[in-house]
Amino acid sequence: MLVSRTFGEWDNGRYVLMDMSKASQPTINDVARLAGVSKKTVSRVINASPLLNQDTRKRVEQVIAELGYIPNPQARALALRRNFLIGLIHDNPNAQMVLNVQQGLLEVLRDTEFELIVHPVDRGSPAMLEEIRRFLERQRPYGIMLLPPISENDTLAALCRELGVRYVRMGSAPLDEPPNMVASNDREAVRGAVGHLIEAGHRRIGLIAGPHGFRSAIERQHGYEEALEAAGIPIQRTMIVHGDYRFESGMRAADRLLDHSPRPTAVFSSNDEMAAGVFHVARQRGLSVPQELSIIGFDDTPIASHIWPPLTTVRWPIATMARAAALKLVGEASGKGSSDGDASLFVSTLIRRASVAAPGS
Repeated sequence: MLVSRTFGEWDNGRYVLMDMSKASQPTINDVARLAGVSKKTVSRVINASPLLNQDTRKRVEQVIAELGYIPNPQARALALRRNFLIGLIHDNPNAQMVLNVQQGLLEVLRDTEFELIVHPVDRGSPAMLEEIRRFLERQRPYGIMLLPPISENDTLAALCRELGVRYVRMGSAPLDEPPNMVASNDREAVRGAVGHLIEAGHRRIGLIAGPHGFRSAIERQHGYEEALEAAGIPIQRTMIVHGDYRFESGMRAADRLLDHSPRPTAVFSSNDEMAAGVFHVARQRGLSVPQELSIIGFDDTPIASHIWPPLTTVRWPIATMARAAALKLVGEASGKGSSDGDASLFVSTLIRRASVAAPGS
């Protein structure tokens, strides 16, 4: 049953009733006319402008609710000179990490006017910055989130400031002012994880580091080295092998480490996917985990609890960091502001499972 919604307005001294059920989709002009204000005032209410008194705001909001008026996002974008898009720009080989970031962003963007657009780039391309410039100028996003390693590029951050684009940089260490970054304590977390191996009695501990040029790889390697130095264990460069955060590179790195004589009794891997590669090679060589080889990863992705024995790992709060980044970008505009959006540094924690034991236990 169609309910007639009847409103009125004064016209040359007469109060004229209007039946909105017979009209087409209500427009901003209808809202302005019925509320007795200008279109500009209605626009200010829609865009949560502070330049309004409360009585006017309430009157306009009441008319919007009664009419069932839905603001045109294209018109709003034109007025604000910004689309309601949040860009996720990355060049990251770790697909699980990118998915976790998307999950965190979408949790905040859900039930708002904002949509997520993902834009992968090639950090090795000399045209990367120009490509991102074209993307920002063409799409005119409301804001963007930059994932490592390109988040570590200060020139890219300067480009965002030049174009007036809101941005948040994710990193394994502080990269910017608090409103423009979310960071984790990777070095400290890895130092604690390797310390856990040392406490279990391990002295020959291999490291599968991340890719050259990644700040995460640098921070995690420093944490490994600091743990060994604190325990008085000499650092052997031949016990450090780099991977690219993919499973196959973890296998290649594990082969090199386990060919070492004497071989390591434990391996710290800079992410879970490479740690899974270590598990695979250990099984191929007939080594039992953790009795003959202890393994720790980093991230706490689903693979960590799905393999056997379950992987001891550092829980990297990726989704939490992404949620905080989204709140920094859209919290005020979306009405979803919270204390999480004020946070910039997030703590990674060691999750102890069954992949660590004393050597030869």
